[in-house]
Amino acid sequence: MNPHSSQVSVVVIGYDDAPHVADAVRSALAQGPAVREVIAVDDCSTDGSAALLDGLAAEEPRLRVIHRPVNSGGCGSPRNDGIDAAAAPYVMFLDSDDVLPPGAVDALLAAATGQRAQVAAGLCVRRELPSGREIPWERALYAKPALVSHPARRTRLVHDTLCVNKLYRTDFLREHGIHFPEGRFPYEDFVFTARVLAAGPRIALIPDTVYVWHVRRTAARLSISLDRADVDNWRARTEANQAAYEILLGAGEKGLARAVHAKFLDHELRMYTRELEQRTPEYRRAWWDLTRAYLSTFDAADFAVNPTAPGRLVARVVLASPAPRDLPRLKELAARPARLLPPYARASDSTPIWSTDLPQVPVDHFLTRPAHLLPLAVDAELRPRARGARLQVRLHELYGRVAEAGPASVEVEFVHREEGRVGLHLEAVLVPDRYGDLWSATTSVDLSALGAGTWDLSVMVRFREGTSREVTAHALAGPGLLRRSAVPDVRRGVLLVQPYRTHAGALALRTAPGWRGMTEVVRRRLGRLLH
Repeated sequence: MNPHSSQVSVVVIGYDDAPHVADAVRSALAQGPAVREVIAVDDCSTDGSAALLDGLAAEEPRLRVIHRPVNSGGCGSPRNDGIDAAAAPYVMFLDSDDVLPPGAVDALLAAATGQRAQVAAGLCVRRELPSGREIPWERALYAKPALVSHPARRTRLVHDTLCVNKLYRTDFLREHGIHFPEGRFPYEDFVFTARVLAAGPRIALIPDTVYVWHVRRTAARLSISLDRADVDNWRARTEANQAAYEILLGAGEKGLARAVHAKFLDHELRMYTRELEQRTPEYRRAWWDLTRAYLSTFDAADFAVNPTAPGRLVARVVLASPAPRDLPRLKELAARPARLLPPYARASDSTPIWSTDLPQVPVDHFLTRPAHLLPLAVDAELRPRARGARLQVRLHELYGRVAEAGPASVEVEFVHREEGRVGLHLEAVLVPDRYGDLWSATTSVDLSALGAGTWDLSVMVRFREGTSREVTAHALAGPGLLRRSAVPDVRRGVLLVQPYRTHAGALALRTAPGWRGMTEVVRRRLGRLLH
């Protein structure tokens, strides 16, 4: 092996992850001769991971194992050990339960050396397990190759807080003293990323997939990003964001610091708001207080940029109310795409406001926002019948803007959640009611065209002015709705159909073809009755 071509140290960190750590290490070694060494840092595991790594190192000269004598409680300290031990010109990071796809290191190294960049970054995909469905992380940032001469020229870089989809010049990190926070510090990569950006590196961006982030929602020990049931997770997230903001502001990077606040409003605040209804009253109260305290540190300019964005309206409602309120409306507003549910209140001077109880939160920006960008509220109900099903979609008025745009029709697609394929495509004309504040479209649905699986409804509202708006449909609940039904099916004999409401409130559908599905449902019902 030519040592001059072996320029990368891959740091793999792990704690009590024996089922997965070997796959992570092998994926790093499989990158080929560009990897000079793989440094596996075991954070004082108790499940045999250390012995497993030692066994792999005995057979692979490029693998070095560092055994930490005491568990650090976080990810930062093991990664710092890797930075300090790295012998190659470049270093990158890999978690024990993830993998590097083939060619990742070569692609990043070619970008870094070809562009003389201190940092090279590529696309990360979140792979849901066991389904295998992949969701790109910050896809737009990595849509095409680019060289960013300074982070301030592309503030969107702040939104990609991951450290694992990047290759760093080792001497760049050491020269600027860039390390992760030590010990137990959730969201340590927020701080590390801010320190990197504050140092002003040249950054090469590539569209190649360079990291596969495995999402295991049913794991016994959830990852930090998934373990959000305790309010301490939210506290840690706000503290990490505040630390990142202060690092960038202290480096004189006001634009990047403001981008940290924008990311919080557009991403974190919306994500956690969507989950509030699932939490206990104690959690909601603590979350609300923490959020109000953190948002009070923002200045007016943070809300002035893109004031119509849903996250900024959520923030204004939280700041205006000392106690949790309007959680169903806030959840829908925080959804993607956003939905603003009725009622649509007005002040005494006819100015649109959030509600009559919170007149200090104006929403008059909706009067000038293009109709195809409005947070339209769409309801839907699906009623399975012996001969197929009937789908009704309802579009609500929004301060007169919907009528102004002239809703014409809707297109509905049933999209398989795991496979991403379209099982059904339907079109229907929107008809206004007598009062002019509601438009409805009704169409029949051939459920036999769907196979087994979970189906999300994607709705496109088309206006006579030529524009359109993609939305999700809010699931209506009521007598006879969201009930499991068995409908005849020519090919399968019977089709089990279950309309349901997702955590975000949208209408979705589960189907189980054949008598096997019926048998499984009966078994589950009997089990619940016996329990």
